Amino acid sequence: MWKGPGTLMRLADKVILVTGAASGMGRVATRMFVEQGAKVIAADLNEAGLQATLDDLDAGLREAVHPVAGSVAKSDDVKRMVDEGVARFGKLNVLYNNAGIMPNDDTSVIETSEEMWETVLDVNLKSIFLCCKHGIPKMIEAGGGSIINIASFVALVGCTVPQDAYTASKGGVLSLTRSMAVQYGKQGVRANAICPGPVLTPLMETLFASEAEKMKRLNRIPMGRFGRAEDVVWAGVFLASDESSWMTGSQFVVDGGITVNYF
Repeated sequence: MWKGPGTLMRLADKVILVTGAASGMGRVATRMFVEQGAKVIAADLNEAGLQATLDDLDAGLREAVHPVAGSVAKSDDVKRMVDEGVARFGKLNVLYNNAGIMPNDDTSVIETSEEMWETVLDVNLKSIFLCCKHGIPKMIEAGGGSIINIASFVALVGCTVPQDAYTASKGGVLSLTRSMAVQYGKQGVRANAICPGPVLTPLMETLFASEAEKMKRLNRIPMGRFGRAEDVVWAGVFLASDESSWMTGSQFVVDGGITVNYF
């Protein structure tokens, strides 16, 4: 696996808010961002998980992370996350909107309950609205920055295994990303989305009821393996860095080729 570009600190002097930082891709993003020189505001509802994220870091990197517990679906909590992080690190440069859920009870539009629909949309889409609502003014104060929204490959194709609330939420993420790119570009704020394919995280593992179900998904991926969290976060490192300073409104598909596989 590629280890990245040596010891180059690609995110030096960046302050990044990472949502969903207590596990999975959010935990990996927190680690990789601080390893690249960033300060990270690590946000999640799960306080024990946030502590585990800190414990996973080398001791010398822990001071670069400020954990904040709260719900990304509640405006007051999100405002507090942003305000605490700016108070600690002095500014906000990057929003890494990673928090998301994929419940087993989210199936077809006929079978999914209204409560489940609302819950998924709150965590997966409303959270991005709230983080941007409270975060963008701070980014403008800092001279601009980068919004990185985690969408999904299912926002680009139809899905034979229905997860309709999840799919709709991720389609909304792409549309919101494009809209913000247009609105805030002249103020120095960029907005891009990453569309991961199936990545082996605790969230994804909950969907595999059997080995046969796992292989059904794996056989659709031309590269012959599930993604790793690092595969996705390297795209995030690029989008958070000044290397991508003329990129906005884009969607990065990091999916092992699954969206181009007809059969």
